[in-house]
Amino acid sequence: MTTKFLFLPVAFAGLLLTGCASGRKSNITDPTPSLKEVFKKDFAIGTALNTQQIEEKDPGAGLLIPAQFEAVTPENIMKAALLQPEWNRYNFELADKLVAYAERHHLKVNAHTLIWHSQLPRYMYRMSSTDSVRQFLHDHITTVAGRYDGKVYSWDVVNEALNEDGTMRKSVFQQKLGDDFVVEAFRIAQQAAPHTKLYYNDYNIEQPAKRAGAIALIKKIQAAGVRIDGVGIQGHWSVDHIPFEQIEKSIQEFSSLGIEVMFTELDISVLPAPKNVVGADISQNAAYNEKINPYAGGLPDSMQNKLASGYEALFRLFLKYDKQISRITFWGVDDGQSWLNDWPVRGRTNYPLLFDRQFKPKPAFYKVIEAGRQQK
Repeated sequence: MTTKFLFLPVAFAGLLLTGCASGRKSNITDPTPSLKEVFKKDFAIGTALNTQQIEEKDPGAGLLIPAQFEAVTPENIMKAALLQPEWNRYNFELADKLVAYAERHHLKVNAHTLIWHSQLPRYMYRMSSTDSVRQFLHDHITTVAGRYDGKVYSWDVVNEALNEDGTMRKSVFQQKLGDDFVVEAFRIAQQAAPHTKLYYNDYNIEQPAKRAGAIALIKKIQAAGVRIDGVGIQGHWSVDHIPFEQIEKSIQEFSSLGIEVMFTELDISVLPAPKNVVGADISQNAAYNEKINPYAGGLPDSMQNKLASGYEALFRLFLKYDKQISRITFWGVDDGQSWLNDWPVRGRTNYPLLFDRQFKPKPAFYKVIEAGRQQK
């Protein structure tokens, strides 16, 4: 049974909230500016949704999402392991709920993701036949992308196909089908979803070597006469190192290919990174210790201000290229939802987003709003 909640106009998005199903409470009492309104002439503002939010079981997020965002991306529910848990048996229940949720609240859906080496059905890892992998590629994309054509705005067709040096990742798809599996995936998606935007999505592709690999991959798709509409730079960065120069170069170089540029999974970690953890590969992990969880009791003002300054500078850069950038999506609604609380170390307390665990806007939120308003 889905609980129904009252969704208020944007100007009253800060209404006092209590008794959240998640166990968290919100004490927001003042009207809050709206990200989607401030940046509506620049680029779309999006967020990632978890299952509880899609099913409207979290009243705090329920008020915040339609007030602040105009685009949504599912964190997990449209990945292959959940959509096709057994060969040729699909489960569309949650994906259909997402589409219905977005329609009710006038949100665009960026569907995520058709082909990814991770979160695959278990039977994929037992496949020894090239024909079987090719059949999965064709049938999964055709069935899933075809079902939601015209119902979702866009698809991340292929996710994270590259290594850090720009070479192709040795995934089950690459090993069985060769490097051209990406071109083929886009070809099938183009046929199945002619009314849907088609994107490539990856992390660290603002970095020179991996960016070069992504550019070569995009050019290969284009040279094959296959449609690719844009590239998503994930944007998982650290407050101690936001690579502004490389971000700017990546916007310039990707947009020169005639495609949209997006920042699709934006968050800024305030925690120290464990040694030997590079990028955002979810297979990486490290042991917990208190030294790498310094803010378990709350974020000090000095770090709040540092985070705010980082976000402000980042959005000022985005605004410089508002004609090339079509969407900025935060990877989560609030700090409590963020995957960075458990990756690459389980049990840490991170603060990487614009809204805190009580759904209250942080100093970083107001700095981003300020940057947007000064642009006008």
